[in-house]
Amino acid sequence: MEEVRCYIPKTLKEALEIKAKNDVMVLAGGSDLMVSHKRTLGLTPVFEKPVMIIRNLEELKQIKINDKGECCIGAACTAAQIAESTICPWHLRQAASRMGAVGLRNSATIAGNIANASPKGDTPGPLYLLDARVKLQSASGEREELVSDFIVKFREIDLRPDELITEIIIPLSEDDFDYIFWHKVGTRKANAISKITLSQAIRFEKDKETVRDFRLSATSTGAKTNRSRDVESILIGRKITDEIIEEVIAAFDKVISPRAMPEFRREATRRMIRRFLTEAAKHPENKVIDTYDGYYMPGAPKPRE
Repeated sequence: MEEVRCYIPKTLKEALEIKAKNDVMVLAGGSDLMVSHKRTLGLTPVFEKPVMIIRNLEELKQIKINDKGECCIGAACTAAQIAESTICPWHLRQAASRMGAVGLRNSATIAGNIANASPKGDTPGPLYLLDARVKLQSASGEREELVSDFIVKFREIDLRPDELITEIIIPLSEDDFDYIFWHKVGTRKANAISKITLSQAIRFEKDKETVRDFRLSATSTGAKTNRSRDVESILIGRKITDEIIEEVIAAFDKVISPRAMPEFRREATRRMIRRFLTEAAKHPENKVIDTYDGYYMPGAPKPRE
């Protein structure tokens, strides 16, 4: 049986020192890596380099609010932790609650979901929408970068050889918007790879007619998650009309990849954008623009007073 060399650091400091001196593959949840490196049943997975296991590092398993009021999620936090957290933003909790099966949600980590750089990843959509940043640390220092910049393209991330993802920092939440929307189109509510997920949020000026902020992001629509500030700017400073809604839809239709988006996905995207903006313009009582009864996990936020 082939041996797999493993490092199991006891602290983050030790992990960073190991990363600085060794070319290792980092494993936390392992829900992607164990599958991609599997062999025949009963045989040890084959890894092309030593493995460093960090799932036990308490420094990477915390969810907290920093002194700026931002939500900070440790890199080794699981989808289950995030889905159950009362301080994680609503969009992210919804995405985490629909990530695969229960067993997978108990092992898959947020850093792994980002680092996998799959266009079908569940968490990047909300993270793009909320301007989330990834904190990258090495033995010599640290830096931060927008998640949307960190994921360069399909299966490619901006991670240096000596760096670890240690934290995801989210400056915005549902409290920063008047109406919010998230929906996953798949064969089931969970236990399924998404055909598309859409995250949306909007805030109006005091006149409740002029759009102050509008956000729109979609997964499974190209080589990476799509968010276009040019498309969003079409609405900002204007009042929602049927004509402007169709303008937004047409503009976003040009952003998404034609090869990734057969007509049924495009039509689903159009319908979700149209529904959200049409309903938001009516200023309903509920903050969440719903899709189907019972779709969202419990604990949906109340409208802002």
